[in-house]
Amino acid sequence: MNHRPRKRFGQNFLHDQNVIERIVLALAPQREHHIVEIGPGKGALTRPLLDRVDKLDVIEIDRDLAPHLEHELGQFGRLRVHQADALTFDFRHLARDGRKLRVVGNLPYNVSTPLLFHLLEQVDVVEDMHFMLQKEVVDRMAAAPNSDDYGRLSVMVQYFCKVEKLFTVKAGSFFPVPKVESAVVRLIPHAQPIVTVDDPTMFARVVGAAFAQRRKTLRNALKGVLDQERIVAAGVTPEARAETLGLQQFAALSNAVAKAS
Repeated sequence: MNHRPRKRFGQNFLHDQNVIERIVLALAPQREHHIVEIGPGKGALTRPLLDRVDKLDVIEIDRDLAPHLEHELGQFGRLRVHQADALTFDFRHLARDGRKLRVVGNLPYNVSTPLLFHLLEQVDVVEDMHFMLQKEVVDRMAAAPNSDDYGRLSVMVQYFCKVEKLFTVKAGSFFPVPKVESAVVRLIPHAQPIVTVDDPTMFARVVGAAFAQRRKTLRNALKGVLDQERIVAAGVTPEARAETLGLQQFAALSNAVAKAS
């Protein structure tokens, strides 16, 4: 299909067969797995997945590409094409049969972070996720405290999932060629919470406030959310900055707010 990539959808089509094979190998799909592909584009990854599974759902926002996928690939297996925006898609709806979803995709750079947060809100129906993302985003997701890449995204993703950076992908593997390198990451939701959080919504609010202005100390960044005395009572130094805190400390701060309210 002669389809010109659309900038408004952030389309960069993967065409490197070696990279496609490495993604499939990392995913290791089995016949019974319920796989959901986000942004299949022209189907470069869709076809090898259909060869390996009995059921595949794909979510494609482009109204021109969606019918093309159904026409070209529907004959190769149980393919269901959802012409929809993944940012608002109800993934729980696909898991009504009780099987958890294995989500995979080459995520557009312009919506990758909000899309990740949308998926984390529904992570209870997800077995794992394998994504191609801008390398910078993957580095932030996997970052440890006291590093330049560590921030809100690091904390929130690591609260929900184990993060494994698998491999990097050169810009020439896509058309059109992006200006950045990409990387493939594996996210595995924690079977049990790795920290105790009384109110997940408050946890997200505290993390967001703490990183809103990175140079501010927690005493100033959390003003209006938590006073200095309660920060100290949570076992955290008010003069510390957000990038020095681990998950346990953010959980302690969040729980302090929840108890105070």
